[in-house]
Amino acid sequence: MTDYVADVKKYAKATNEKAVAGIVKHLGIALKSADASLVSCTDPAELDRVKQGFCKKKLGLTDDKVIDDHLKAVCEAMKADKTKARVTFYYLLAERVGKLDAFA
Repeated sequence: MTDYVADVKKYAKATNEKAVAGIVKHLGIALKSADASLVSCTDPAELDRVKQGFCKKKLGLTDDKVIDDHLKAVCEAMKADKTKARVTFYYLLAERVGKLDAFA
């Protein structure tokens, strides 16, 4: 758990550790696979999975253009990381749209 929190803190100084724990719980078994625990910003199919499965279903977002803008912004914020941790990526998305409380 501390690894996830440390990674999120690279991008969000005032990290909500309960929200990180909630996202880890939400992702569950997916974090066991090295490939599934990462997000690829260069893979359109991967970003579409994040859009459909997390942004729409979990965060309740509906506007594709708005979602795409948020995805692009998080990809840009994390561009220095070759391996983008899914927990951190989802945390930053939830933070951008004001939905961290859904996980805390």
